[in-house]
Amino acid sequence: MKKNNYMRKLIYLFCLPVMLLGASCTKKIPENGATSTVNMSNGWWVVLSLGGAAQTGHVFLNTYNTAGNNDSLWVDDLKNGYGFRCKAKVDYPNMTFAATSSANDYYVGTPAFPATVTITGGKVLAKAGHSQSGVATDSIYMKVVFSDDPGDTWEIAGTARTGLIEDDY
Repeated sequence: MKKNNYMRKLIYLFCLPVMLLGASCTKKIPENGATSTVNMSNGWWVVLSLGGAAQTGHVFLNTYNTAGNNDSLWVDDLKNGYGFRCKAKVDYPNMTFAATSSANDYYVGTPAFPATVTITGGKVLAKAGHSQSGVATDSIYMKVVFSDDPGDTWEIAGTARTGLIEDDY
């Protein structure tokens, strides 16, 4: 009988530290939140039009959150279209965005790129577009006036990149 008690104490003595050590090694991974513009941020295949006539084929444009992760997002054509990257104010509940004379980050003091960009009517429409392969995807639309071409209002419209090779232009 004494041998059983001794063995039981020995088992508790070894098991308790192992259980405590195992519990203390549980790694808590913090849950990362989404950015403030998560549903408006994407890569887009867009066409730039002037007066209803397409001026480009499909070019790639990005929208993404600013470092402040607040009420703004970057609209960036990666120098693929007109050559602009500017901040736009976001109305997230309505999925709209606009900018008034927003500084163009690609402007370097020469006429190569416009100095400012004004965006009106900017909006992201959930599942309102279709990719080349017919996949329902978000669409984007905006009217843009560039400071080096103040008399013209450009329309930029397109669909979200799906990530499928067959949908890339």
